[in-house]
Amino acid sequence: MKTQLLHFIDTLALYDYLLFGGILFFFFLFLILAVLLHHRLTLAITLILTAFLLLLGAPLGGYLLLHKYLYKHTITLTTVQDLEFTDALLLKGDINNTSKQSFKECTLYFGVSKTSSIKILNDKVYPYLPFRRQTLTITQSIKPNGAETFKLLVEPFSYPKKFSVTAWGVCR
Repeated sequence: MKTQLLHFIDTLALYDYLLFGGILFFFFLFLILAVLLHHRLTLAITLILTAFLLLLGAPLGGYLLLHKYLYKHTITLTTVQDLEFTDALLLKGDINNTSKQSFKECTLYFGVSKTSSIKILNDKVYPYLPFRRQTLTITQSIKPNGAETFKLLVEPFSYPKKFSVTAWGVCR
């Protein structure tokens, strides 16, 4: 847990610090306004509640929205092959930088999940409950409108039934 938190803090960008600083600024601003306007009780309580809601919700929502729009990318799986003579799954694909920022590092996450004849299970349930997960970190710089190919061998892997592979990533 400590190493994950340190890695998160280490990979924060300037925009993240500006976001968190802005949130703290508005939190303290709303609290100061509530103290100054204490004679208007309903307004003061509303400002205090808004300040704490901002402090609780804005960091997560702002961080996710910031990274969704600032670090846009697409991941395309070109090959998903269950190897015959070894217990392994071969994944090949591309990651494309569709943002205006250069990526220093991308961490790709892959999940292998079972499939069913029931469509709603395949779309809404199974991708979020993979029975096998794998992570790949690409440390090569990816320029805007650039692409990088990747190849990953998931082993040991043996699953006799049909399965699907879901890929997502976080780029910085």
